[in-house]
Amino acid sequence: MLLQKLVEYASDRIAQTPRLYAERPIRYIVELDTDGNPLSVTDTSDRSDRHTRNGASRLAPQIQRTVAIKPLLLADRSDYTFGRKRVTDRSEQEAQKRNAAYMDVLKRCAAETGDPAVAAVLRFLSNDPFNRLMLPGDFDESAALTFRVEDSFVVDLPAVRKFWAREHSLDGSDDSDHAQCMVCGREGPVLERLQGKIKGIPGGQSSGTTLISANEEAFESYGLEASRVAPTCESCGELFTKALNELLATEGNSYRIGGAAFVFWTRKETPFSVRSFFDRPDAEEVRALIASVQTGRNTALDETAFYAASLSGSGGRAVVRDWIDTTVADVKRSLGRWFSMQRIVNWDNSDPRPLSLYQIAGATVRDMRDLSPTTPRSLLRAALVGTPLPGTLLYQAVRRNQAEQKLTHPRAALIKLVLMSQTKNYDNQEDDMVSLNEEHSNPAYHCGRLLAELEAAQRGAIPGANATITDRFY
Repeated sequence: MLLQKLVEYASDRIAQTPRLYAERPIRYIVELDTDGNPLSVTDTSDRSDRHTRNGASRLAPQIQRTVAIKPLLLADRSDYTFGRKRVTDRSEQEAQKRNAAYMDVLKRCAAETGDPAVAAVLRFLSNDPFNRLMLPGDFDESAALTFRVEDSFVVDLPAVRKFWAREHSLDGSDDSDHAQCMVCGREGPVLERLQGKIKGIPGGQSSGTTLISANEEAFESYGLEASRVAPTCESCGELFTKALNELLATEGNSYRIGGAAFVFWTRKETPFSVRSFFDRPDAEEVRALIASVQTGRNTALDETAFYAASLSGSGGRAVVRDWIDTTVADVKRSLGRWFSMQRIVNWDNSDPRPLSLYQIAGATVRDMRDLSPTTPRSLLRAALVGTPLPGTLLYQAVRRNQAEQKLTHPRAALIKLVLMSQTKNYDNQEDDMVSLNEEHSNPAYHCGRLLAELEAAQRGAIPGANATITDRFY
């Protein structure tokens, strides 16, 4: 279901890009004339800007590769492009093998396209290219470089894009590669390995992670290996990878906390955005949300489907921790209930600002680095769907109170959240536990008030006491 919804999102909401092309940082641009003579080298990086630290981002050929030799046509590192030995290489031969594969693809591209710009690059790379360039002193051999001939990027040429798509097409595969795509349901060639990686998932490799992968016998099933454990056609594999990368890169559709990334989107575009309610909830917006839920106001857009997923990384794999499929109306209802349940007055009886997910999750730990991945996931599901919070959060909050010997507002709000989320008829008790209730009917409630008054009297009589009657009792 998740993969199908991601494919829908990519098909309907993302501008289509050439097949097997992706936005990635390209640091160096080698300028050539039409005869293949080098003119200059441009460094597009800006170390002061995190977005262009490794080079300006642009569309370029992209496929997934690990230890296998897979050249990226006209946009690769210097070891592939020039045959230059990397620091991690054990011998010159390793880089030379990568360069030979690169040149082989480039020669086929030049022959099939017949394009003069591709021929110019081929002439340049066939004639001692590295020593003919005026490279900067801080040249980064691990960065990608591409070529521009007469002010036109060669990777942007339609003929080059078509060649690259054909080069990695599954058409013509033997029958053993045919299966039913688990996403679209069509019979046909399926990928042995997904051709793109997902960037930006906490805990994953810096080079990216993949949603479907089996590289050990323990992960394989019915003799199926690699990505064939969940058969996916070329089109669907590329679309759901692009969709997830787009969602993770868009601030309004993603939220990261506690070693996990959350993504959320709607079937159709709506003005409603859930991100601000988790990150920096505005008091007026929260009041308006609660009022709209209480008055039962609804619009056609509120029936739009709403999706959310929780993801974390495990080496080269992306792990789906949670999946939510609901509607905007239900999310608004749950969010309104969520903020009502956490409402508790300040020490001076004033109304507090609504708390962010980060503040509430942080109430369970001494340092955010100690935060368990299950905590934000439980909080987010409770906020979006209205599920009860686990009692373990109550236990963690109480333990932090004991360890710190104080009760913070976020921790008090979390304790109330856990207790009220487990109340089936909460909607009839919206003002319960918000402030002091002198008319409460439970004797234990008033005994607690009396104990607090006695402790206050003891503190007044014995300033700096190491332990009060409350400490002794509990």
